[in-house]
Amino acid sequence: MRGLHIFADFYNCPVGKHMACAKALRQLCIGASETAGLTVLGDHFYQFSGVDETQAGGATGALVLAESHLAVHTWPERGGATLDVYVCNVTGDNSSKAEALYAALLRAFGPADVMVERVFRGKDLPVASDAVELAAA
Repeated sequence: MRGLHIFADFYNCPVGKHMACAKALRQLCIGASETAGLTVLGDHFYQFSGVDETQAGGATGALVLAESHLAVHTWPERGGATLDVYVCNVTGDNSSKAEALYAALLRAFGPADVMVERVFRGKDLPVASDAVELAAA
């Protein structure tokens, strides 16, 4: 099971609806994942209160994907967001789907500065014959 894991820190993002609204962040993440050709199995998103009455609270959320996961955390009071995109597959290379998801989120957040790391994980392993038999049962 090989996969691409993308870690990104976004800085100086404009405070848009997905930075300060868990519902909007959820819609963005699900839409971007599906557009990238990924399968959303479940999600959980949470809205934080602002630091005080003058600031919007951030949002955090995660998608469980058939191909792995996406996690996003926002800090509108600091203009920042972090992403964790991991896409893997036992039968093929889904790196292009991970990159497409990352690119969509990058466009949506519009950061002035980015720190990003890409880690290629796993190695090709043969499928165990007993696993094939169990899957067929």
